[in-house]
Amino acid sequence: MNRRKFFKQTLMAGGGLVLAPLYVSCNNDDDTVSPDPAPAILEGFTIEGFDHGVASFDPTESSIILWTRFPFAENVTLEVASDSQFSTILRTEVLTPTSDTDFTIAVDVQELPSNQKLYYRFFNEERKFSSVVGETITLPKAGEAVNKVTLAVASCANYQAGLFNVYDAMAKSDADVIVHLGDYIYETAPGEFGTNASTAELDRFHDPANEIITLNDYRGRYKQYRLDKSLQLAHQKKPFICVWDDHEVANDAYKDGAANHTEGAEGSFEERKQTAIRVYSEFIPIRTSDPSLIYRSFDFGNLLSLHMLDTRITGRDRQVDITNFFTLQGFDAASFGQALLDPTRRMLGDQQLGWVSNSIQSSNAEWQLLGQQVLMAKMLIPAELLQKLQAIIAETQLLGQPRPETLLTYNNCTTELLDIKLKQIAGLPLTPVENARITTVLPYNLDAWDGYAVERERLFASFANKKVISLAGDTHNAWYSDVKNLNGDKVATEVATASISSSGFEAFLPPDPSAILGFEISFTTLIDDLIYFDAKNRGFLKVVLTPGNANAQWNFISTLTDENYTLDIAQSIDIA
Repeated sequence: MNRRKFFKQTLMAGGGLVLAPLYVSCNNDDDTVSPDPAPAILEGFTIEGFDHGVASFDPTESSIILWTRFPFAENVTLEVASDSQFSTILRTEVLTPTSDTDFTIAVDVQELPSNQKLYYRFFNEERKFSSVVGETITLPKAGEAVNKVTLAVASCANYQAGLFNVYDAMAKSDADVIVHLGDYIYETAPGEFGTNASTAELDRFHDPANEIITLNDYRGRYKQYRLDKSLQLAHQKKPFICVWDDHEVANDAYKDGAANHTEGAEGSFEERKQTAIRVYSEFIPIRTSDPSLIYRSFDFGNLLSLHMLDTRITGRDRQVDITNFFTLQGFDAASFGQALLDPTRRMLGDQQLGWVSNSIQSSNAEWQLLGQQVLMAKMLIPAELLQKLQAIIAETQLLGQPRPETLLTYNNCTTELLDIKLKQIAGLPLTPVENARITTVLPYNLDAWDGYAVERERLFASFANKKVISLAGDTHNAWYSDVKNLNGDKVATEVATASISSSGFEAFLPPDPSAILGFEISFTTLIDDLIYFDAKNRGFLKVVLTPGNANAQWNFISTLTDENYTLDIAQSIDIA
């Protein structure tokens, strides 16, 4: 064992927690390499014991992290082959899982051939247990000419909200890699966010039966999610490149706290955060020297560089709360604007901003993609409409549905604003009052980049002379927007994926297709930089990159309540 290269990161916080899984660096000079070819089906073995499946993460041109969980402190053998019959075995490694990492195993298999399909399996000789065979890839070499890369982009999988049919669809797609932008799990208790009329029928209540806070809680929730057969299939068939969002810790998290955390009742947020990071690294290992720092880049030959960011925990300051600026005298716009444009506020933090700026500018790839959690494009809505939308959301959360008079007020306001906006688009003159109604705007979501506008402009400076596409999740809805700086110059394009199962705006709107369509049209008309918007469907985003062209395709499933779903391409847009 002394010749193997063991890598284990620790952080002395929250009681000296170990923050990374058993993580082995497996090279050609390890103890065991290339034994005699083994049969595809191990004689005398059964497919059991590895109940949480297999997975692969963070492919490079010569390495891939392979994962499983085996709940016994017994030797587990990993085999990696270039063919599904395992006639040509490239690596063999013997590992022993421990309770320190909840019996998870993550192996960074290195010195592999580039741009190749690979097969792998884990097995235990003592019990004659074997895992299923996993499939994965290595990436093309840096600078190598690449004709096509296909990414499946996903986020926001709430177990209580319905079946993970979207994972099944991605597993069966032609994607090379699944890019997961966070909210891989949700921290909430049964009956809380995500619960709907089908949760009991589908038996998909969260386990453990409480909001997760402790080490065992977080581990239990990941294990519940990883028992889902659709998620297991996605991990078995595709390598994942992941970042976390807020629900892997707590709702609307930032570096020092979260909306869904109360220090008095739930203890130290720092301890909870470090516990969440520890368990995340056990079940979603990433290639990093510090499990709390997850930003990193991936090069797909000369075609694209994918830069994965942490817009949530590493450097984010607390969100501006717009409700703090409503006074008895009305809305304090001056103080709100001052808070929003505070130059000291950070989303990424100086270290991460410097890293990504340098990574983009130094990359020679044709396309620069940002894999990040929240919307980067401006989402500025007429202020009077935003207030009425907030009333609908608040009443839905409190009463189960908005009051009819609230909906009527919203609809009337929307109709009036659309009439004014269409007059402006047509070049017709507006009165000063009309102009003020459509130009007095507020950010729809201060948890997104709109709440960190100054740092966003600093990031935009690094986009100069680069073809940049921002990938986003978090909102549960599908979006396509031009990304413009304060001068109104387009600096990038943003494509945002719908959720895997978490509800979108349709949860707050009447169950009338025409009402939802009207809502979508009002957003794309009244929000200047927004081009496409879907407020009702669940699915994933497929991004296909070729030399000279990028295409975004929104794929939606028909149902969350039946395994027999259909998959439809709702929109396909070539990115300029």
